Amino acid sequence: MKAVIFDFDGTVADTLPLCIAAFRKAIEPHAGRPISDEEIIATFGPSEEGTIKALIPDFYEEGLSGYLRNYEDLHGMCAVPFEGMTDILQSLKEKGKIVALVTGKGEKSCRLSLAYYGMDDSFDWIETGSPQGQIKIEGIREVLRRFDLKPEEAVYVGDAVTDIRCAKAVGMPMWSAAWGSYVDTAELLRQEPDRLFKTVTEFRTYLEETI
Repeated sequence: MKAVIFDFDGTVADTLPLCIAAFRKAIEPHAGRPISDEEIIATFGPSEEGTIKALIPDFYEEGLSGYLRNYEDLHGMCAVPFEGMTDILQSLKEKGKIVALVTGKGEKSCRLSLAYYGMDDSFDWIETGSPQGQIKIEGIREVLRRFDLKPEEAVYVGDAVTDIRCAKAVGMPMWSAAWGSYVDTAELLRQEPDRLFKTVTEFRTYLEETI
């Protein structure tokens, strides 16, 4: 294994509740009604810009600027990454592994979180999302191209069903991160990831024993 490619929200940090709170605060004043968690989550795939376009298309600029402002202001809701994650990333790099990030987050919110956590230098390469839709497959392939890797020489680590599908589409091993707030472990298992870890500690132990 030459590279480990991570998702961010729900994998590196438990930022999904933060994202939802920031979206709700930005969207509800323009929508004129309450917005449920389920409505927000249903728009995920594209970056944050896509969520704003889906829920308040007539207030796109106001919604997006409000979201980013709220995301930064509310970041204390998720003050640290998952416990042990920073050490995992550092350990992988010390072992000479390529550590990359392929996330559906927009670039601005991704950079905000990395700076907040002091993780600006934690990843060798970063691919962020697109307002137009899910582009993780393209992001993963770009990492492979950049580092001249075959799919079987890397692994993708993420918390979503779509992460499993993207990794399989590329022909890459997939490890499911089942330690976040919004994870559906049973559904992840139905999609047959190569491995599933219920805690960061379990994940870390496996890495120490095998990589």
